[in-house]
Amino acid sequence: MNKVRIDERKEHAALKNHKYTFLKNKTALSDKKRQVLEEMITLYPTLGAAYRLKSLFNDLWTMSDKPAADTFLNDWCAEVWKTKIRAFLKLANTLSTHRSGIIHFVESYISNAILESINSKTLPTKRRPSGFRNTKNYINMIYFLCGRLTFSYPRYFT
Repeated sequence: MNKVRIDERKEHAALKNHKYTFLKNKTALSDKKRQVLEEMITLYPTLGAAYRLKSLFNDLWTMSDKPAADTFLNDWCAEVWKTKIRAFLKLANTLSTHRSGIIHFVESYISNAILESINSKTLPTKRRPSGFRNTKNYINMIYFLCGRLTFSYPRYFT
């Protein structure tokens, strides 16, 4: 949506300072911003079509099963091809590439966020200047950092 706004902004100065007017959902906008959005959508048909596609795409996450999500994605991509908005065409191509994962997420709500989190913790470990002699030591260091291990060390007082 923002790329479409930027492209339109090059031709129309009135779109300056309205980035979040188009990026936010209508329900999150104030009454004044909602009126501005309605005016902009009617004045600039490309932005209106893009905003409609953006709002329509949010319905994908409310689908209850795989067949409904698959049908919705097909219909949404067909709408994008009709409008021929370049930024949305690129998005439609990306969605069709990752179609099975997106449809699977709609049903299971399982993502790879946990793996990405672990990866973000392990990469600095790999880059430490001490290095590791072998992968076993590296794996052990990952267990120490990400495993939330607690040790009860004996305490001797002299």
